[in-house]
Amino acid sequence: MTQSLSSLAHERGIRYFLISFTDLLGTQRSKLVPAAMIDTMLTGAGFAGFATWLDMTPADADMFAQADAERLFPLPWQPEVAWMPADLATPTGAPIMQTPRLVLKRVLQQAQALGYRVKTGVECEYFLLSPDGADLADTRDRQAKPCYDQQALMRRYGVISEICDAMQTLGWGAYQNDHEDANGQFEMNWMYDDALVTADRQAFFKYMVKAIAEKHGLRASFMPKPFAHLTGNGCHVHLSVWDAQGETNLFDDPAGELGLSPLAYHFIGGVLHHAPALCAFTNPTVNSYKRLNAPVTRSGATWAPQTISYTGNNRTHLIRIPDPGRFELRLADGAANPYLLAAALIAAGLDGIKDRRDPGARCDNNNYTDPLPPGSRPALPGNLLDALRELERNSLLTATLGTELVQAYLKLKQREWQEFCAQITPWERETTLDC
Repeated sequence: MTQSLSSLAHERGIRYFLISFTDLLGTQRSKLVPAAMIDTMLTGAGFAGFATWLDMTPADADMFAQADAERLFPLPWQPEVAWMPADLATPTGAPIMQTPRLVLKRVLQQAQALGYRVKTGVECEYFLLSPDGADLADTRDRQAKPCYDQQALMRRYGVISEICDAMQTLGWGAYQNDHEDANGQFEMNWMYDDALVTADRQAFFKYMVKAIAEKHGLRASFMPKPFAHLTGNGCHVHLSVWDAQGETNLFDDPAGELGLSPLAYHFIGGVLHHAPALCAFTNPTVNSYKRLNAPVTRSGATWAPQTISYTGNNRTHLIRIPDPGRFELRLADGAANPYLLAAALIAAGLDGIKDRRDPGARCDNNNYTDPLPPGSRPALPGNLLDALRELERNSLLTATLGTELVQAYLKLKQREWQEFCAQITPWERETTLDC
């Protein structure tokens, strides 16, 4: 961008810039900079790393968030403010490789060196709750199977239409909105794009949904499993690999099984091979494992995978192939860091291409009512600690994502697990108080 940000601000009526980065645990951190001072931020906005979820101490020097002005999003609901994603650097300008966005860039550079351009799309599910988060916002939304319910959808027209209008204003190609499988749960769909573009949009989408919900007196949550009896929040990822120019879909093969090329099946083989360790990124919280391997919900299905398996147009497995030229990963949930989710998934798939991994035969069973025989497919980790141990053992993801990133991530997440284990829950008191 050759035009200065201050002149752009004057031209577009922007008064403030939100310089934002996403830390290791997925929290967005920002500074609000007045337009009159934005051109002085040539080295970036300063932050204390220890004050965020990064593996730093108060003794570490300040870090600087260098905004990507090519990805500037004026807030459609507050157009005098513009959001820009940023990458983190040291005072000398060296990149801080714990930065999730930089890790994704690194993986995409590796794909580019192989002649590939990766495109992704995401489906982000969320709940609309009361302001305190304790209950569903819509007390009339009580059907056992509320998915696509027109009445419940339109009772939230004000919120949903404002979010969709915002995505259209931003040029994302928003094309549909629906009530999802759980009471109070919704989803918006927009067009796929290059993986970094989609990750930036996903990060902004989560902020936008929460902000617009608050504007309407509600609370939006992407928590993986807020209610034990309802379906959890998934974050389904659709992925395809293209040539370097982004013109030819290398996954698309009319002669291939289900319209996929051998390259696509090798990629899927890599994802399945590394799935246990991938869970540390796709399902990154203690609560995530209440969604995976969960008992039947009120609607009759969890819509989450139970085994490391793939299928055709069948929503009961970890990977679904709904159409020629792409696949859908159904593993990830709403807590996933947009950048680490994409980076880890692509790293696993590129390894599958490199080693020509065979995903094996697809599974066409209904995995909820007719489960695969025990031991026929690897199981998913049962909890966050199991997933972290799988990541710790996975040399490929460590090498591809970077030792600095993986070690920092493991340190923070292991601390999170320890904090969880230190809690005394009501269930424990009810079942063991009289021992």
